[in-house]
Amino acid sequence: MSTRTMSGGRALAEMLAAHAVGPMFGMGGFQLLPFYDAVAELGLQHHLINDERAGVFAADAYARMTGRPGVCDGTLGPGATNMVTGLVESLNAGIPLVAITGNTNRQHSWKNMTQEARQVEILGPAVKELIRIEEPGRIPELVRRAFAVATSGRPGPVVLDVPEDVCHAQVTLHEAELVADPTTCAAPSLRSRPDAGAVERAAEIIRDASRPVLLVGGGVHLSRAYGELLELAESLQIPVAHTLSGKGSIPCTHELSAGLFGRYSRIANDLIDRSDCLVVVGCKLGEIATRRYDLIPPSVPLIHLDITPEEIGRTTAAHVGLWADAAAGLRDLRLAVSEAHATTPEDRAEYVAEVCQRMEAWRSDSRDRLESDERPINLARLINELNAVLPADAVLVADGGFAAHWTGLLYDTKRAGRAYVADRGLASIGYGLPGAIGVQLADRSAPVFSLTGDGGFNMSLGELETARRLGLPLTMLVVNNAASGYVKALQHAMFGGRYQSSDLAEIDYAAVARAMGCEGIRVEAPDEIEGALRTALAARSVPLVLDVVVTRDPAKMLPGVDSRAKVIKPGDRIA
Repeated sequence: MSTRTMSGGRALAEMLAAHAVGPMFGMGGFQLLPFYDAVAELGLQHHLINDERAGVFAADAYARMTGRPGVCDGTLGPGATNMVTGLVESLNAGIPLVAITGNTNRQHSWKNMTQEARQVEILGPAVKELIRIEEPGRIPELVRRAFAVATSGRPGPVVLDVPEDVCHAQVTLHEAELVADPTTCAAPSLRSRPDAGAVERAAEIIRDASRPVLLVGGGVHLSRAYGELLELAESLQIPVAHTLSGKGSIPCTHELSAGLFGRYSRIANDLIDRSDCLVVVGCKLGEIATRRYDLIPPSVPLIHLDITPEEIGRTTAAHVGLWADAAAGLRDLRLAVSEAHATTPEDRAEYVAEVCQRMEAWRSDSRDRLESDERPINLARLINELNAVLPADAVLVADGGFAAHWTGLLYDTKRAGRAYVADRGLASIGYGLPGAIGVQLADRSAPVFSLTGDGGFNMSLGELETARRLGLPLTMLVVNNAASGYVKALQHAMFGGRYQSSDLAEIDYAAVARAMGCEGIRVEAPDEIEGALRTALAARSVPLVLDVVVTRDPAKMLPGVDSRAKVIKPGDRIA
């Protein structure tokens, strides 16, 4: 059996090549130089970013689009600590990721080496597993372990912590060691099925229900369970409501789509109030989804299907728990309901017609905002124009804060799948631009749009240089209200006209974009939106920034909380 002698960094790069990784994002340092050299020699894609947090966000978005683990790296100390926010986003959202961090030469650790930090202890709670490589000969084994952990069960980020001397050391490896387990190259790597008895009990509840509702979260995307969900919903005529993370599980334009539920809702919360069966799929039923834990009627039978058993019943009691991969669990549930001679679709025809009527009534009641001619621009008008202009193959990235809340409520995906990407694991602002970079690299042909506030854009503005350098024709929609809009709106709700540390300087972001070698259009009137969007859809080779001047009125900065939500009081935590 043939052997080869190479550096630890070369072995690391060869193992990534064996796993067929896509683009990697990072900012190098001395500790990982042999790895970088091998990446170049092997022809792997690696992109310099301007901030390590943005590198994690870009890798996270790439993984959401492809199901393949995103890969990013950082040097020791500040490089590693800058990654924490992005890693927690991926951990909370269940996104497969492999992050490589350089660390000190072990012969000199804890001797005040330059940039030394307790990064293993810092990063450990931010990831699904942290693997420190202490022996160069174990690199193949431990890289395989990283991909297995990242893609199995509920996916998540894994850190490979590589000491300088391990990366620079010479190691002799058998060719047979430098291979990947192909099942772990994408998530889900393994699919689990629910207990048969629990499936039968769930099927009986669904069979007897006249007003069931499906409540779906991001787990549908992680499982790629679109076909199974649509088959169950259509065959049994059950409306589908989604969380922010679950948007796109079925097309928002489908007659069975009830839209967003939770803190913000079109009609879904009313359907939940009147339901006699709730089927929760791939959703943690957290604070926003449950309107701070008071949305789900305790008397209504609840079936909870999730890949993570400890999430079942965690915030809301489940009558039946189904521990399973979403796609596998939905298949079993559909089969069991069919065999139980469930209610026929015709029996629920009146119910489904009611859903469609309610949605049409909501659109009619919202028309004043959706078609508003206000100046500065009403955000509802902006998103309504996105609905009208963007094609079905477009992908909209929503930054944290109100960018996700507005689009979650009002934006309509036209197909099932990741046509909408929002960082709801941690909901940090600053995701919009690096997220768009990851999405565009995942699909070079897709029209990629990202909506971010001016505050979020300020946090990642340097990555506009990255996007330009990579020749990505993505479009950034900067919602320019010269404020930290979500905070200012909450201050308005709680304290009236008293604001603190929520105003930003007025900036022409279109001019900033042009100064950085990109394209920029400032949009100040509602009738300019459509033309700007169509310009964005035209063939380009550089990023475009649409600087959209929106309302400065803090009373209009939120899409409107469900009227039955708990009153906001001083001291309340609002996410």
